Amino acid sequence: MRSLVRRYADEKEINSHADMDRIGLSPTRRQIEEVRKRVEREKNPVPFREAWVEQFVSDKFGAATTHWSKLEDRVRRGVGNPCPLVLIGLPASIVTFGENPTVVQELLEEEKDADEDDKNAV
Repeated sequence: MRSLVRRYADEKEINSHADMDRIGLSPTRRQIEEVRKRVEREKNPVPFREAWVEQFVSDKFGAATTHWSKLEDRVRRGVGNPCPLVLIGLPASIVTFGENPTVVQELLEEEKDADEDDKNAV
């Protein structure tokens, strides 16, 4: 998720809270304060974009069963048994942020080619 959120932040040129307002994002006071602390700290300050990405990902996608690896662990341990489970994982390559349909099609073709290469390697 971190790389996807970073890609989004790069594409939307998020470098300040004003930029977040511009694209319709409204962080909480706590989130603003956490980002500010990392940006303004004396030792090893980080750029706004990096601090925001880290904060956003940790808030929204922290280590929980929404992470595929955590979910896999739970399934292997038998958690949820005897209930049937349907698990769906989406590759990062299919995530888009409103790109032109031609660009989306190129991404899908690249993924298809990579999948075929993987199958041929086995």
